[in-house]
Amino acid sequence: MKQAYVDDCPYYLDDFLTNMKVVKDRSDRTEEAYFIDIRTFLRYLNVKHHAVPAETPFNKIKIKETPIEWLECFSLNDAYVYLKYLKDERNNSTKTRARKCSALKQFYVYLCQKAKIISNNPLDDLELPHINQALPKYLSLEQSLELLRNIDSKNQVRDYCIITLFLNCGMRLSELVGLNLSDYSRDNRTLRVLGKGRKERIIYLNDACVSALDEYIDTTRPHVEQTAIFLSANKTRINKRRVQQIVDEQLQRAGLSNLGITTHKLRHTAATLMYQHGGVDTLVLKDILGHKSIATTEIYTHLSDENIKKAMESNPLSEEIEKKKK
Repeated sequence: MKQAYVDDCPYYLDDFLTNMKVVKDRSDRTEEAYFIDIRTFLRYLNVKHHAVPAETPFNKIKIKETPIEWLECFSLNDAYVYLKYLKDERNNSTKTRARKCSALKQFYVYLCQKAKIISNNPLDDLELPHINQALPKYLSLEQSLELLRNIDSKNQVRDYCIITLFLNCGMRLSELVGLNLSDYSRDNRTLRVLGKGRKERIIYLNDACVSALDEYIDTTRPHVEQTAIFLSANKTRINKRRVQQIVDEQLQRAGLSNLGITTHKLRHTAATLMYQHGGVDTLVLKDILGHKSIATTEIYTHLSDENIKKAMESNPLSEEIEKKKK
């Protein structure tokens, strides 16, 4: 975690983050995300209790000395007032408020049940803001083929391999840039990826992925002392931003830049193609994508429902409505 965060962290928040890191094995990025969300709450408490001058910018409020007693006397009604503050004063979206609410609930569970720093948990019955689940954007089979057929760059073999893995394996951006040579088993035709929460999973590769990986590793990948599979022009591990740029550039070449497609939407595309065209069961798809809950995977069944509806409407008899006899 950044030193500036550590320096401004109250002891009870530091204990919670240590528990997240050591016991729950959360990543550094997750640890910082929890700190930032809970810091917003503690800054709010400082405003609520008039502990800082009124003219102090919100993002300049220090939280190091926030008394634990303020958290102890915080009520369920206070929590709903806080959520209203996030909406009205901080202009937080429903999704952002739900995330901050979830982080706060976990924080209070730790303070009450684990650390026993406070005697009761006022947030036990706090309801998360309802999020309307939007159907994910994705490329059709034809658009995916168009993207692959139009890839052209100085590092064409590498870029083709990257996009092939996205479209076939449905891996996350962080998983792709984190791939090492030792994660690829040619004999077993598998990749070992490190997903959310540092959870490892094995991805079985099809012919397209094996061919793209072998060609890149054997012919164009620089022969340097680097563990990463995908290297930048500087012969170091490629970073997330560069991969996003590669995807954007190739989408533009294929005439698909106006669809709002990102690296994560390519993950949606892989899942959708597997479900709709490959007949992959949702439980199997859950394991392929590394989802923690089947509910996350079931979004792709809704996409299929939309296709079924369109198919019914495309029936040539769909507009043949019996005319009323006069």
